[in-house]
Amino acid sequence: MRLKNFSLSIGSQIFKACSDESRLRILSLIFQNKEMCISDLEQILDFTQTKTSRHLIYLKNSGILTTRKMDQWVFYSLKDEVFEIVSQIFQFLSKDQTLKQDYEIFKTMYSNRELALNRFENKNWQR
Repeated sequence: MRLKNFSLSIGSQIFKACSDESRLRILSLIFQNKEMCISDLEQILDFTQTKTSRHLIYLKNSGILTTRKMDQWVFYSLKDEVFEIVSQIFQFLSKDQTLKQDYEIFKTMYSNRELALNRFENKNWQR
């Protein structure tokens, strides 16, 4: 679902939310990966749990993020209504080195997780 009417109040909420570098870094990772949980964001960005949580709450309250709960995990993702404008913002920021570095850390972390899961499954299978 896209925004039918992009109003001044909605635009100002989105731009205020994107006025902080930490929130942009969080949004970038969520945008690139469809959804993320707070613990992964903390590790990738090297933020404290408090800082990460505060920024995620700000982004959620501004109408940019939505959540999905699975057991004890909460996954954050972009609302469909704001996807287009957030996509445009990151198109302009696509060459930013900090955002590129964050994504590289994510890819390394994700591949290590895959390797660890693979090793665990093979170890259990061999028994």
